[in-house]
Amino acid sequence: MRFVFIILFSLSLHASQSLLDLYQKEGSIAIEKVFDTQLAEKEYWEYKLKDMNTSFGYFESINYLLACNKSNASLKLYAKDKNDSFILDENFFAFIGEKKGDKQKEGDLKTPLGVYKLVQKLDNVDSFYGPLAFVTSYPNAYDKIQGKDGSGIWVHGLPLQQERDDYTRGCIAINNTNLKHIEDKIDLAKVLIYIDNKSFIKTSKDDLINLLTSLYQWRQAWKENDIEKYISFYDENFKHQNGLDLKRFTRYKTRIFNKGETKRILFTNINIIPYPMAKEKNVFLISFTEKYQSQSYLFNGSKELYVHLENNQLRILAQQ
Repeated sequence: MRFVFIILFSLSLHASQSLLDLYQKEGSIAIEKVFDTQLAEKEYWEYKLKDMNTSFGYFESINYLLACNKSNASLKLYAKDKNDSFILDENFFAFIGEKKGDKQKEGDLKTPLGVYKLVQKLDNVDSFYGPLAFVTSYPNAYDKIQGKDGSGIWVHGLPLQQERDDYTRGCIAINNTNLKHIEDKIDLAKVLIYIDNKSFIKTSKDDLINLLTSLYQWRQAWKENDIEKYISFYDENFKHQNGLDLKRFTRYKTRIFNKGETKRILFTNINIIPYPMAKEKNVFLISFTEKYQSQSYLFNGSKELYVHLENNQLRILAQQ
């Protein structure tokens, strides 16, 4: 039914030429270009998000959010309901890092500020960490371009056999019963943890529309080997996870685009969430699964973009 609606929506936008006529004359590649163009227009996303609750962001594959508020030492679990809206499931007291502020380096005893995946569940941990622990993806690409380091930031439990201090070395610790509730509730592949000094940042629907429109305009420029337009989506301070700055990244991409290869690029499982403590910039994390195919390269995997909005267009700060 959704596919039928999209077809009808497309026909209403291109009433002068039916998709069947286009397919009959020029084949499936021409149809694909029509849809590529519409995905890169605000009208499509305004309609798609019109009745959607986007106060937490835009999520195609995330069903659970853990939100840690360091100012009141709490960890909230939100879960999607049948209407795809996030509702509060539980609010837990949490132990956080001994020192205040954002984590900068190994051993500074601070809990980081940011958005992270839970990349692993550890069942066989020292009894000091309770019955289990979830490993976060700290440091992410945005942390790294800011020079942050360290590792081993977990969400774990409380000691099974001994007392503990009222703080951690940077992890988030909660009551073991509550930790088991989270374990039973979540799907590890469909959860993000959001850590800030305040409550969750509510998201503007207009911002999400602009981000999704820009994301597909970036993709369209990529597919069409338009290097000038493609690079226009990158911030002047951009850094890639492999260390390339914008100047070197542009040279690298120019060599690839100059080959003139036909590309097939598909984005699925798109998730957009506001990024905490982003200084003056309105920063978001955009994650998705990318399927890329050209004559010389194949890729099918996850990608993360850390972006900010400038004049209603995304600018990529970091890429992973």
